[in-house]
Amino acid sequence: MNQLSRPKISHHKPNWFVPLICLLAGGVLIGVSTNLAKYAGELNLAPLAFLFWSITGAAIILFIIALVRDELPPLNKRSFEYYLVAALVSVAGSNLIFFSAVPQVGAGFVALIIALPPLLTYLGAIVLRIERFNALRAVGVVAALLGVGVLAARKFSTPDASVFWILLALCGPVLLAIGNLYRTLRWPNNASPSSLAPGMLIAAAILLGMVSMLPSFSIAVPLTESKSLWLIAIQALIFAGQFLLLFLLQKTGGPVLLSLLGAIGAIVGVPVAIFLQGEAPPEGLLLGASLIGIGVALVTWGGVKIAKVSIEEI
Repeated sequence: MNQLSRPKISHHKPNWFVPLICLLAGGVLIGVSTNLAKYAGELNLAPLAFLFWSITGAAIILFIIALVRDELPPLNKRSFEYYLVAALVSVAGSNLIFFSAVPQVGAGFVALIIALPPLLTYLGAIVLRIERFNALRAVGVVAALLGVGVLAARKFSTPDASVFWILLALCGPVLLAIGNLYRTLRWPNNASPSSLAPGMLIAAAILLGMVSMLPSFSIAVPLTESKSLWLIAIQALIFAGQFLLLFLLQKTGGPVLLSLLGAIGAIVGVPVAIFLQGEAPPEGLLLGASLIGIGVALVTWGGVKIAKVSIEEI
């Protein structure tokens, strides 16, 4: 999620219907995607294989859309660098961690920590001096991190806790935050968001394909398992919609609304994991989720105030 990109400011009254629909639909897709990863594990579909073919399918879908719109991905040295690095941290690396961790720590836990990247992105932006310090947003970051700390501590205390998988799952939001900062600093000149999305997914598919060449990794899917094939097709459509909506939201709603995608995904993903997947609620869910929610709200509110001040100055 690119929290820090700065779309052109319009002085006309904004139309919030389109960005609101993008926000809600994109968040729902993120929450559903997390739970599909758990279902894939129940079908004995390897996380790498599930992710590779889903990303490949999504890349094909978005490439066709870009072709129809005559917005093909730019092909130059700068864009190739962008595709490779953004794909590694924003798509391939982070999603492989999430998909692999879901069977080990639960879809509910993963859905909750997906709300963290915008907060970590803001923290990184302060360190890199991309954005000025704001007390309200800083309090929000601290609250959200405390919420994750509560969830992680309760997760560690369970009898069957896997320290490795819990720590690995917590690395996913960090990678996404790094991707947000990278895409802000290295965005190719004159490139539209919709033209960059398929290029990034194609690069992610290539990276995942390279991982499959390592020992003990495979992207093979039994062709006789119709449920697995249908699940991959559904996930490919979800990924295509998720990334397309993400870029549309960035263009129409700006970074404040974009920062709420993970929170909406958590709101959808956790109940689905509990009521449809039969998961036990994560320990410390009420306190942890409340702190994360407060954190997201404060960071968003602070962003709104900053945006208003910027418009008034203009």
